[in-house]
This record gives sequence, C-alpha cells and structure tokens, in this order.
Amino acid sequence: MTQGSVDFEEVFTAHADFAWRSLRRLGVAERDLEDVCQEVFMIVLRGLDSFEARSSIKTWIYGICRGVAANHRRKGSNARELPDQARVDLAAAEPPFEVRGADSALGDRQLIEALLGRLSLEQREVFVLYEIEELTMREVSAAISCPEDTAYSRLKAARRAIEAELRRLRAQRRVA
Repeated sequence: MTQGSVDFEEVFTAHADFAWRSLRRLGVAERDLEDVCQEVFMIVLRGLDSFEARSSIKTWIYGICRGVAANHRRKGSNARELPDQARVDLAAAEPPFEVRGADSALGDRQLIEALLGRLSLEQREVFVLYEIEELTMREVSAAISCPEDTAYSRLKAARRAIEAELRRLRAQRRVA
C-alpha cells in the first residue's frame, strides 16, 4: 500500500523494531506493546501522505511513539503504572563487566534496562536515541522537540547518572 510518495510497508518494515523498542523505553508495559505499536502505525499510515520530510521518518515516528506512549500512560488503567515498575532492581541485576556464561546477554539487557530506569524520562530519551539508536543530536533534538543544547545537557546528565550508579553498584558488589 502506498501513501503519497512513501510506501507504508517499507516504512513499517524499516521502523517497526525501532518503534517497539521506543515504546518499551517510554514506559509501555510489555503486555500492551503490540496494541500500542499498532496504534502508532495506524497514525503513521494516516499521516504518510502529509509527511513533509522536515525531519527523518525515524524521528517523525519517534515523535508519534512519544505522544501515543504519553496518552497510554494517562489512561486510567495505566495511570499508576510507572516505566520503572517493569524494570528489574539493580541489586538483582547480573554484575556488570563479568563473564556470566550463556545468560550474559540477558544479564546485560537487564542491567541496561535497570540503569535506564533510574533516569528521568527526558534523560532516558536523549541517552537511548543518541547512544543506543545512534541518531545524530540534531535528529534527537527534533524527535523530542527541544534545542540541541538542551539535548546535550540531558545527555551529559544521563551519562553522569549512569556512571555514578555503576560506581555505586561496583562498590556494593566489592563489599558483599
């Protein structure tokens, strides 16, 4: 199916995983991800013919994910559920930088999710988009609708918070 000059199926194929990850990191519970992701792509489908390419498709989709996730969190059944509730506790996470065998990837993922869960939403968005999704800072600032300098400040604060939490966790493990 083609909308305007952009093919919806190509957009979906290229960006569905990104949208899924973004929604999860924006606090959508695992049980709701499929429905919320479908809602995002219904908006994408309806808006493709009016997409003006002032930003990349990826940043446009992230903006949609951001709005849909915020609306989802505001719903009555989700109002009390915070993004951090689905995350593992840092104390229970696998120790960082140690060989853990076959479950190493799972432990790394749990640790990353737990560390990200300690950040404010604003810091987490910038950190994830820049460091993990590898968007440029210009794309990040467009995706979250803030000046680049603000995005850089949030990134710096997120890095400091993660480094401090890792230092605390390492010290805690040495004592134990």
